Amino acid sequence: MPAGELAGRRALVTAAGQGIGEAVVRRLRAAGAAVLATARSPRPDAADEPAWLAADITTAEGCAAIAAAVERVLGGLDILVHVVGGSAAPAGGFAALDDGEWRKELELNLFPAVRLDRALLPGMIRQGHGVVVHVTSIQARLPLYDATLAYAAAKAGLSTYSKGLSNEVARHGVRVVRVAPGFTETASATALIARLAREAGSDAATARQGLMDSLGGIPIGRPNAPEEVAELIAFLVSPRAATITGTEYIIDGGTIPVA
Repeated sequence: MPAGELAGRRALVTAAGQGIGEAVVRRLRAAGAAVLATARSPRPDAADEPAWLAADITTAEGCAAIAAAVERVLGGLDILVHVVGGSAAPAGGFAALDDGEWRKELELNLFPAVRLDRALLPGMIRQGHGVVVHVTSIQARLPLYDATLAYAAAKAGLSTYSKGLSNEVARHGVRVVRVAPGFTETASATALIARLAREAGSDAATARQGLMDSLGGIPIGRPNAPEEVAELIAFLVSPRAATITGTEYIIDGGTIPVA
């Protein structure tokens, strides 16, 4: 991305405390964008940074606080990168997922995007331009039933919602695109690999390969790096992607066997 390509652009990035979200914040700022970063917990090394907001995005109140901060800190928005997502559901397939577990997965993986879009898209429509990136997951197409079935279903819902939204707002100059990462070696993934290695009495390389095998393999031979996902997102929000909307970009090293 050319230096300064996003100069003058105002961006919001969710789940910015680590992993893909943190990498996106760094990449957009490097391109010149003014970025408001948000995550559930305060950022210890950025306590005095006005462009950081701690908020619980799984609640309507948290989303309202984020939308208010966008106006207060940035004075509007040109780019929304919605990264937040994840799963803490128990293993055991469909029978282990009661109403409470389903509700938690939807509150984390679908409703925050809906709420923030509802609050922030009207401003983009009024100004006649804007870009929304929803980070989905390859599990929307390749669901794993044991522990992440509800997560996969919520991300599939986000994907369908995003497509319909793109059709509605494109005529106003607002683009909506999806990025679907596969296995990405974030700090939390690295910690998981280390734990699996300890539990199995093996090493990190063996545990990493086991995770890749559980997905059906990664033909390229390794997980994504967060910076690689961030680079794709940075391109999609840039003027070079000005006619790209309504589609999903998979970045998974070839995990999904067909397009």
